[in-house]
Amino acid sequence: MARLLIAEDDEAVRAFVSRALMLDGHDVTTVEDGALALDLLFRDDLFDLLLSDIKMPVMDGIALALNVARDHPHIPILLMTGYADQRERADGLEKIVHDIVLKPFSLSDIRKAVSKTLLETIKAA
Repeated sequence: MARLLIAEDDEAVRAFVSRALMLDGHDVTTVEDGALALDLLFRDDLFDLLLSDIKMPVMDGIALALNVARDHPHIPILLMTGYADQRERADGLEKIVHDIVLKPFSLSDIRKAVSKTLLETIKAA
């Protein structure tokens, strides 16, 4: 399946999302913040999708998305948030972010969002 990078500072959410996506056969790599994600992408950008929380320490998901869109435009981006004000901050990023998944989400919700983004990326290629 696909190779996914998850940037999420909450350990429980990171583990939940990782397990959910591994059920679909994806190869999942996780990091705790956007700066670590960028560092990893600098060394290895062969990911099929970035799934990032918006609100994180060090580098938030919006700054991460802007950097990834600029430096790794082949990687589609999905953002997650549980905060309405953070979703509003993502307005205007429609050209670089495929979707924003609202927390709390179910196992099914996150799996569907990732599958949909991966399918849309394949069709657009």
